[in-house]
Amino acid sequence: QVQLVQSGGGFVQPGGSLRLSCTPSVRRGRPYPIGWFRQAPGKEREGLLCISYDDLKGYYSESVANRFTISRDAANNTVYLQMSSLKPEDTAVYYCAASRDRCSAYHYLYDYWGQGTQVTVSS
Repeated sequence: QVQLVQSGGGFVQPGGSLRLSCTPSVRRGRPYPIGWFRQAPGKEREGLLCISYDDLKGYYSESVANRFTISRDAANNTVYLQMSSLKPEDTAVYYCAASRDRCSAYHYLYDYWGQGTQVTVSS
């Protein structure tokens, strides 16, 4: 069983930045595709970005375009979500997820999930 350990998040003012990290407990020869999702109260889980095993990046949400980026540090087996120009509407619980196969915008196609971390954007 693969566990994903998330860190980062917290409280930030509008316009600020945060970085989330996601580290799988298992390192395999071909890195897991890792996606980032978020879920706000009363809303469905939204796919944001994904990085494939060969570091190709998929962007699934126009709401975070040009503000959020995804990257992988292979040495630390960690994937990062860098968030900038944060807005109150970015407030949500953020999740990373790993796929045994490929990136997707659909949460039900992922096999392993992080514990989630709260991001709150407010003045």
